[in-house]
Amino acid sequence: MKKYTSSKDVLDKGTEDIFDQNCIFCNPLKKSVLFDNNLAYAFQDKYPVTPLHCLVIPYRHIPNYFSLTTNELLACNDLLLYLYKTLKMKDHSIKGYNIGVNIGEVSGQTIFHCHLHLIPRRKNDIENPQGGVRNIIPGKGIYKTL
Repeated sequence: MKKYTSSKDVLDKGTEDIFDQNCIFCNPLKKSVLFDNNLAYAFQDKYPVTPLHCLVIPYRHIPNYFSLTTNELLACNDLLLYLYKTLKMKDHSIKGYNIGVNIGEVSGQTIFHCHLHLIPRRKNDIENPQGGVRNIIPGKGIYKTL
């Protein structure tokens, strides 16, 4: 996995319309990028839910996960897998992960450039982790299993 390359270097010339000059994800700070590939990059979240919470972001300025091309999906997945392995080796207290994507304002998306969250989880980081991502809606995370 290589370190940072400029997004403008990895896409064809004449693609200026796929970048938004005002978007913080279209213009990542070189020093903030942990890993990247030809279509996406990763860095630590500025407002982490847990330590080492990372974001994976396609270079192309697109609104959400459902706008990703197959190649972009694969590129993002490659970075998620690389982060998973890297973080697991870096911090042995990590025992699980949540992967999350907010799509649309009502889901909590605040930056309308697709990004995926990789949130490392540790034993006892919350009182009762049952339900995982279902806890987004209060009262929906706790249920009885068969």
